[in-house]
Amino acid sequence: MDRYPSRRTRLLTSSRPMPDWDVVGADGAWLHCGDGTRILDGSSGLLCTNVGQSSPKVWSRIEEQFARYTYGGAAVVRPRIQLDLTERLCNAVGRPDDSVALVTCGTLGVEVAIGLARNITRVRDTKQRGDILTSGLSYHGMSALTLALGGNHVRRPRPDDAMGLAPAFPAPYPPTHPHDGEQSCTSDCAEEIAKAIDARGAQNVAAVLLEPVNGTTGGAFVPPAGYLRRVSEICRERNVLVIHDEVLTGLWRTGTPLASRHWEGCEPDIVILSKGLGAGYTPVAAVLVSPELAPLLRHADADPLPAMGTMAAHPLMAAACLGVLDELEALDHQALRARGERLGEALRSLTGLPGVREVRGLGHLYGVEVDPGLLWPLLKEAEQRGVFFYPFTGAGQPRSEGLVVAPPLISTDTDIAFLTGVLCDAVTALT
Repeated sequence: MDRYPSRRTRLLTSSRPMPDWDVVGADGAWLHCGDGTRILDGSSGLLCTNVGQSSPKVWSRIEEQFARYTYGGAAVVRPRIQLDLTERLCNAVGRPDDSVALVTCGTLGVEVAIGLARNITRVRDTKQRGDILTSGLSYHGMSALTLALGGNHVRRPRPDDAMGLAPAFPAPYPPTHPHDGEQSCTSDCAEEIAKAIDARGAQNVAAVLLEPVNGTTGGAFVPPAGYLRRVSEICRERNVLVIHDEVLTGLWRTGTPLASRHWEGCEPDIVILSKGLGAGYTPVAAVLVSPELAPLLRHADADPLPAMGTMAAHPLMAAACLGVLDELEALDHQALRARGERLGEALRSLTGLPGVREVRGLGHLYGVEVDPGLLWPLLKEAEQRGVFFYPFTGAGQPRSEGLVVAPPLISTDTDIAFLTGVLCDAVTALT
C-alpha cells in the first residue's frame, strides 16, 4: 500500500494545487521521472539551479574537501577554502577588494547585511537608529524581520505581527507606482526614496535595501534607465548606505555578473548573493562589503559582528560554491547573453496571444503576466507538455499573476526552443 499521500502531509512545507513528480534522476536542465517522462526545469528549480544538476565540477570540489575534513568553524580551523571562495567570488563579480560574510541562506544574508549596515553607519555617522527602507514590491526573505520589511502581498505578516515595519516607498513600476494617463515610471521615481528618507530623518536611516531587478513578487520588472544611479546619488547625499539584494539576480542570471552592471553609476555599498552561488547544491549566501566601509566593522567603537550561525562558512559549502564558479566561469558569456536575448524575443512574441498581458525581463529572467485566473491552468498545461515554471503573484491591486521563466544558464538552444514552444502551445490551448 502506498503511504505517500498520508506521509506527505507530515512535511510542513509550501504546497501548490498540482501534483508533485516522482523524480528519480536529473541531468543538466532536465528532471527524469519514474514513469519514464522528463521535465525541463524552466525556472531553475526555485530560481537557483543556474548550472543545472549533477555537475561533475561541483562533485569533484565536494569530494576533494570531504577527504580533508567535513566541518571546522572558520574562527577555529584555518579557513583556507573559504578564503579561496572569497577571492574567486569577488573577482568574478568585479568587486575584487570587498570583504565577505558567508552564511547559510539568502534570508540570513539579508539579516546580516542589515546588521553590518547598522554597525557601519553607527561608527561612521554616529547614527543611533538604523532604519532599513524597502519598496512596496520587494521580497527579501522569510524571517519575521525580512517579511515585515518587504512588500510581498501574499507573504507579508498580519499587521499585528509586523513589528511596526512596512515598505517605505513605491517601486518604480506602474502596478505599485501609478501615474496619470499612460505615463511610465522614470528615474524621477527615485525621488520617492528621498522623500522617505527625509520623512524619517537621514540620521535615523542606515540603508536603502532594494532588488536591482525585481524578482518573484512582481515578476522580473526592470527599473527605468537612470533610476539606480539616482538612488545612489540620493543616498550618498544623506549618508545612507545602498544594499543590493542580488539573491536571485546575481551571477549572470540577467546576463551580467551582477544585475546592477546593466547600468552605470549605481555601485552599491553592500551586495547580497545566494541562489546562483549555491546553484541548488548547497544552502549559502555571501554578503559583500566595499573596501571603503569594511574596516569600520573592525573599529574599536563597532559592535561585535552579527552572529553568522553554526554552519556559516562551512567548508563543504565553500567547496560546492567553488565548483559552481568553475561552471559559471567556463560558460561562453557572449553566447549566454545572445541566448538570453533570443529567449526574450521568443517570449515577447507571446504578447500577441489572448490571455498574455505583458512579458518583461532580461537575460535568463523573465516574467510572463497573464489574465487573472489563468496562472494555474497555464502551469498545468505546460507541465503536461514537459516544462516546469515558477509562479508569481503579488504586484499591484488587484494583484497581478504570471509565471517566471528562468531556465538554467547551461540550457542549450534546443532546450530554449522546446521551452518557448511548449509555453506557446500551453497558452494557445487555454485561450
